[in-house]
Amino acid sequence: MNAQPKVLFVGDLNFYSKGASRLNALEQLGAETTDLCHSPIGGEDLGFVPPSLGFRIAWKMGIHRDTENVNSQIIEQVKTLKPDLLWIEKGNMIKPATLKKVRKLSPNTVIASYSDDDMFNKLNRTRAYADSLKHYDVVFTTKSYNANADELPALGAKRCVMVDKAYDPSQHRPLDLGATDRETYGADVGFIGSYAPERAEVIQYLAENDIQIRVWGNGWQGVSSASQNLQIERQPLVNTRDDLKFSKGICATRINLGFLRKVNRDLQTDRSVEIPACGGFMLAERSAEHERLFEDGKEAVYFDSNQDLLEKIRYFLDHEDERKSICLAGRARCESSGYSHLERMRFMLKEALGG
Repeated sequence: MNAQPKVLFVGDLNFYSKGASRLNALEQLGAETTDLCHSPIGGEDLGFVPPSLGFRIAWKMGIHRDTENVNSQIIEQVKTLKPDLLWIEKGNMIKPATLKKVRKLSPNTVIASYSDDDMFNKLNRTRAYADSLKHYDVVFTTKSYNANADELPALGAKRCVMVDKAYDPSQHRPLDLGATDRETYGADVGFIGSYAPERAEVIQYLAENDIQIRVWGNGWQGVSSASQNLQIERQPLVNTRDDLKFSKGICATRINLGFLRKVNRDLQTDRSVEIPACGGFMLAERSAEHERLFEDGKEAVYFDSNQDLLEKIRYFLDHEDERKSICLAGRARCESSGYSHLERMRFMLKEALGG
């Protein structure tokens, strides 16, 4: 691998996007980067730019409209740069013809795909993505099962490499909060994330059992907050350059819940690493990958059922010193075990380019 590989990076480059964090990690590693944003810039309040009606109709037909014209931009950049690595994040809008052209223009360019989502799930991928898989030299996935022979390899992926979730040290870190921020974001028990039916069921159960809980995220508009114990904010917490609202929410909450999204077959999520990285106390659904990332009872705590969750919430609300000790250990595990985007990208660069 070249000491300063030339990388053409294609992804969502909004500050709140994980793609922006990975691009920054590449630059810290000394890569010579050229970037193309394949998603509209904006949407800081929601964490995404709401799609147009035309875009939604096309998506229903299995087409991700190339609103930023990245297919043609990739070809033009490859002609000039002849990059060592073409890095494409998710890439539902990237056409197979584009990657074939890249291969012809620059035969030595390694073409890599990265996605945080379950791309074997038809809800997450387009026909263009599936048809393009065979043109990638390596496909990085945070979903371990996607690398199984009957999933992405069966769709044409030549080589799949699993990589765990990550945190951005510039954003996901312990924060000293003043009284105003603690009032604005604080809670005994909180969840930051999008609505899902199974999540709402657990949260309602907790409220009915006298647990005061605060919820932030998209999609909760239709959920009743009739219980005096349940506070649904009906808006997400999004980190921006000027205000780390998401990180503040974690730091201001005594117990942060970590749910796995069933439709994505999650075994870990972004929150699985970001909560401990912020020095937050994480009480999450048990999974083999969670247990591998953080030791249960020492660096995080896991639950197996609603009743188990309820009992552990009551216990840790009453055992402040033990809870704080777990917070410190979880943060230390993030730092000592290489869970940052920088270290994940270091690993992926080596996998893609060797050396």
